[in-house]
Amino acid sequence: MEDNDIFEETEEKDNKKIFKRFEAKDIVYLAIISSIMLVTSSVMPIVAHVPIFGIIQIVLGLQFSLFPAMGISKIRKPGSLIFMALFSGVVLVFMNPIMFFCLLLCAFIAELISFLIFRGYYKNASCFLASWLYLPLTLPFLYLWYQIIGADNSVASYANGNPILAIIMSYCVIVLCALGSFLGMKISLELEHKSRKKHDSK
Repeated sequence: MEDNDIFEETEEKDNKKIFKRFEAKDIVYLAIISSIMLVTSSVMPIVAHVPIFGIIQIVLGLQFSLFPAMGISKIRKPGSLIFMALFSGVVLVFMNPIMFFCLLLCAFIAELISFLIFRGYYKNASCFLASWLYLPLTLPFLYLWYQIIGADNSVASYANGNPILAIIMSYCVIVLCALGSFLGMKISLELEHKSRKKHDSK
């Protein structure tokens, strides 16, 4: 088995334990990854007021799938993605509270779906799935929110007036996040593989 195959099951027996307690180093690692994710997403305010449905997810798609994949594949414990959503939301809660709660809810749903299918993160595919679903899940929730606050909202009006383009944007977000999750898994597993080789050579 190749160590960097993202769809292979991990060989570590300890990863068979579904619910494991978070250690301080786990929290620190997830906080660092979340901080990097936020820094690389600093261009988001530029498009925050562009009235195009899905434009924010397009801008954040790569970062909000690549770094969660790296975080989850390193800390294979249910709740890792939720911690990342909380850490990244520290800034968002002041800028856009709705986006913060939406990301937190979608992190929970993404982890729940992955858990129901794979029963934990002991398979690389489960890490890929959770990190992939994370941001695209915000699309239907934000659409519903825009409808609730009023169809006269610019984003809601755009989505309602241009449904085909809104669907295309949503599809692009899904594809972009799949690419980001794949790259994040490859990077994380490659780093883990090199770390093991370095440790074995000592």
